[in-house]
Amino acid sequence: MSDKPIIVEVGSESPDSCVIWLHGLGADGHDFEPIVTELKLDIGLNTRFVFPHAPMIPVTINQGFVMRAWFDIRAASIDAEQDKKGIRESAERVNQMIEEQMQAGIKTERIVLAGFSQGGAISLQAALRYPEPLAGIMALSTYLPLEETLAREKNKANSAIPIFLAHGSADPVIAIDLGRQSRTLLEKQGYKPEWHEYNGMQHSVSEKEIFDIAEWLEQILL
Repeated sequence: MSDKPIIVEVGSESPDSCVIWLHGLGADGHDFEPIVTELKLDIGLNTRFVFPHAPMIPVTINQGFVMRAWFDIRAASIDAEQDKKGIRESAERVNQMIEEQMQAGIKTERIVLAGFSQGGAISLQAALRYPEPLAGIMALSTYLPLEETLAREKNKANSAIPIFLAHGSADPVIAIDLGRQSRTLLEKQGYKPEWHEYNGMQHSVSEKEIFDIAEWLEQILL
């Protein structure tokens, strides 16, 4: 099983922007690979999509079965007993991915951190604390982890970072109330998240959401 990330490039052979997109619990980097075509992005957007694989770890809520996860889930109430160590380790992994893209010639302010569910939580965790300005955060069907430490750990380099939050009203995995609460917490910390709520959508991505994601990416990267 290869741990090399999936790379998909849009536009020229010399991308000047990058979207690092983290999958959810139990999936892998291939999970969102097909979405690049579905986004139908402007060909002028020279962007590299990086879809990494989370490490294989035992997940408490799934009877300790080993699967790809960015951190452990210990209780049904996903934000109740957080795996602080795992969350921080995965955020550090993302920092290393950013460094790799910088070494490949892409500036930090042209790098978007994106993620679904667990992946979205890690994107928020990493980006808000990152010491250099990033292009944006796209957090889908997720929540803000370790919010109690954000006030002292957030970095002013990303105090005005564009944030795209999206959630389905019928999500049975991460309740929309938790998504709304995360939006409020971010606003209290001075951020201005863009909130998208999709009526009837469960823990998934809808056609309308894909359209909105494409519009947002073009807005911040073109």
